[in-house]
Amino acid sequence: MSRTLVLVRHGQSEWNLKNLFTGWRDVDLTEQGHAEAKAAGQKLKARGLKFDIAFTSALSRAQKTCQHILDAVGQSDLKTIRDQALNERDYGDLSGLNKDDARKKWGEEQVHVWRRSYDVPPPGGESLKDTGARVWPYYLHDLQPHVLRGGTVLVAAHGNSLRALIMALDGKSGEEIVKLELGTGVPVIYQLNADSTVASKEVLES
Repeated sequence: MSRTLVLVRHGQSEWNLKNLFTGWRDVDLTEQGHAEAKAAGQKLKARGLKFDIAFTSALSRAQKTCQHILDAVGQSDLKTIRDQALNERDYGDLSGLNKDDARKKWGEEQVHVWRRSYDVPPPGGESLKDTGARVWPYYLHDLQPHVLRGGTVLVAAHGNSLRALIMALDGKSGEEIVKLELGTGVPVIYQLNADSTVASKEVLES
């Protein structure tokens, strides 16, 4: 029984490159982002991984990352479920703003609180806690059953939706999880026990 869960943050997006708050805005990958996603697929292929099902968000940067990975492992037509439950954290009024401009408007300290606190949302947006409130139930009801039946499951999503998952899987506190940096296009491989606890975790850094 495999019980393998692979998490991958999408490759660099155009707004990552421009230092803009992205959130639910649907922006494309950069050339580097496409390359990062393809490289993630090659790393997983080198491990001999084959997936039973894939999950991704409703946003194209995650969907394209997912497809690059599936192409690399020779599973281009694998069943892939898209759901906004896996979307990036909604940055509300910050969406589309340059992070430096946001600091000028609201002050460095306030923007830092919105970006790096666990439970303080920006105006009109979500905190990481809010993001977890939609991601974790979706994982429990839709993703985890495939893993516990012995499947190998791919999840291509976003920095904060994946932080919310990792927080629960690793048993981290809110204070700990906001400090976690997830590289773009870096696969994180979990092996789960039959009782859903984590047996092992490996990060495939470049």
